Amino acid sequence: MSTAVPTIERPLTICIAGGTGFVGRELIVRLARAGHELRVPSRSLGHADELRPMPSVEVAVGDVHDTDFLRRLIEGCDAVINLVGILNERGRGGAGFRRAHVEFTAALLRAMDEAGVSRLLHMSALNADAERGRSHYLRTKGAAERLVRGAPWLDWTIFRPSLIFGPGDALTNRFARLLRAGAGFLPLARARARFCPIYVGDVAEAFVRALHGGSSSRQTYELCGPELLTLEQIVRLTARSARLPCHIWPLPDALAQVQAALMDFLPGKPFSTDNFRSLLTDAVCRGNDCDRLGIRAASCSALAPLWLAPAARPRAEAAAPLPAVTR
Repeated sequence: MSTAVPTIERPLTICIAGGTGFVGRELIVRLARAGHELRVPSRSLGHADELRPMPSVEVAVGDVHDTDFLRRLIEGCDAVINLVGILNERGRGGAGFRRAHVEFTAALLRAMDEAGVSRLLHMSALNADAERGRSHYLRTKGAAERLVRGAPWLDWTIFRPSLIFGPGDALTNRFARLLRAGAGFLPLARARARFCPIYVGDVAEAFVRALHGGSSSRQTYELCGPELLTLEQIVRLTARSARLPCHIWPLPDALAQVQAALMDFLPGKPFSTDNFRSLLTDAVCRGNDCDRLGIRAASCSALAPLWLAPAARPRAEAAAPLPAVTR
């Protein structure tokens, strides 16, 4: 096991793209408490309501695909964190994924180059691969990684997490809603797909520990939790934690593809063809790099009841993010 990267060396000014999202909110709380000055671009102030009361967080409204807007925001920063990502798009052709993952990353790199800022921490995903990825999501995440690695002036660190869970996630909470809506019955695509779910607090801690570069410069970290779970096991864990009935119907792939194609056209896309294609490849780390960062990752089994249990739900909706479990 390599030596842990120091958590904090000195306060920095950091631009966090995607800071209003699930991981971003957790990370911003940690960085603000550590004394860093944070700049967060947003499409509107409404998307950043919970960040605005924090005195060390500056929310800037603008078009994040506008290089000039990004350059003005990044000027004077010590580092940039890119958390921008989508799990689904409008339509099915991949244009939305390309815009969010590839075109945005290209605009961000141009802005960083023009502003003279070289330190970037970049969120990717397990199985990201520009050529061999089995979904638009995985291919565009891989293409974004290629842009980052291909910039010779850039001091980068890339993170590739498995499924991320935690209070307010789109994983356990979505399954709990589906189980409630279906009286516990759930037709499930790719029930045997395997994951090592990683707690959002541990993902945020990985960014914090790698912030200053040094031994984390030009490194890629695969982030996985301690449990190897199938998708069916994650649903059953969710049901137990939320004390819900659970009757799963594992769907054969042919029927699952039909289900996904129909859901492509539902509002909010609870499941999609692209999601199905991503599930064709297990999201399991080859070597868990939490150890390299000195992080002992928390298990989904241990933490899920803290926000899914009936008595915990009202508190979980208003609670601050939980601390990471670390060495």
